[in-house]
Amino acid sequence: MLHPQLRDDAARMRMLLYGQLVSRAVCTAVELGLPEALASGRRSAEDLAGEVAAHPFALRRLLRALVPFDVFTEEADGTFSLTELGTTLLPGTPGTARPTALLLGGEVGRTWGEFGHTVRTGDSAFRLIHDLELFEHLERRPERREVFDRSQEAGLRLELDEIFEAVTFDRYPRIVDVGGGNGHLMCELLLRTPGSTGVVVDLPGTVALAEKRIVEGNLIDRCTATAGDFFSAVTPGADLYILSHILHDWGDDSAVSILRTCAAAMPAHGRLMVIDLLTDADSPEGGRHRLPALMDLYMLSLFGASGGRERTGGDFTALLAAAGLEHEETLVLPSGMGVITARPLAG
Repeated sequence: MLHPQLRDDAARMRMLLYGQLVSRAVCTAVELGLPEALASGRRSAEDLAGEVAAHPFALRRLLRALVPFDVFTEEADGTFSLTELGTTLLPGTPGTARPTALLLGGEVGRTWGEFGHTVRTGDSAFRLIHDLELFEHLERRPERREVFDRSQEAGLRLELDEIFEAVTFDRYPRIVDVGGGNGHLMCELLLRTPGSTGVVVDLPGTVALAEKRIVEGNLIDRCTATAGDFFSAVTPGADLYILSHILHDWGDDSAVSILRTCAAAMPAHGRLMVIDLLTDADSPEGGRHRLPALMDLYMLSLFGASGGRERTGGDFTALLAAAGLEHEETLVLPSGMGVITARPLAG
């Protein structure tokens, strides 16, 4: 007879092993448009099948399989409806998971099937599948870059409140967001900090998205978007430089290069702020946060062993020192996010 603990552990392990099926099912539901189709009320699988171009019986099985995971509910009459959790897949929900599902259901998720290749060789599974690095791929496919940026923006939306509760930005009159994507963070920051002005620096294709966001936010008199390469130069003379979820995309040597570029642009009184997950952050429930662990595997599949990764607080301090910057403070937020501030070395 199996010991009860062993039986429970074996069952739990199987749930971990089958976890990718749950992800695949949710991604498929989003690709079919099921959350939007159910947003107005409950419907049968047969009714939905015609609208989303799916096989009725297969669709019913998909919907029913996601009921125990609280994405949908099934009524006694066989109709399905969207749960509160399921509404996070709707495009209009703040912090929506929809663009992330579209990414994972596409080019990013396909790399997971070759994860063993990365662990055996250290090479990027993404490059193996697509014959390009991630950001090269996105630059060549603007429609996918837009999905990527919307996924980043939605994730950032979940972090904003805790960042602004922990950090006071009004001490920085001029702020540069290095690799600022579509400008969501900068626009939100300026709306909450009326005395500051800002610059978003990113690649030419992304700058156009930031310019659009700046106009939509009615911030054209306080914010500009500039095409640039954070390996060579960024706008000089600002009071604060922000690297939000940038360094985790790069290996140590590249991360130090980015930090040196920022250090070269900073005046003596300037500050650098790194916002990234910390793999050594304790969760409120005890133990380590699981999200940084998962995201480190995600980075490994995309960039390989020598590329982007999640880091500990000590790792960031070492990178800053190698770039000629002095670590000043690390704030660990409840989500496991770190806000790390540095200044130029004196003299």
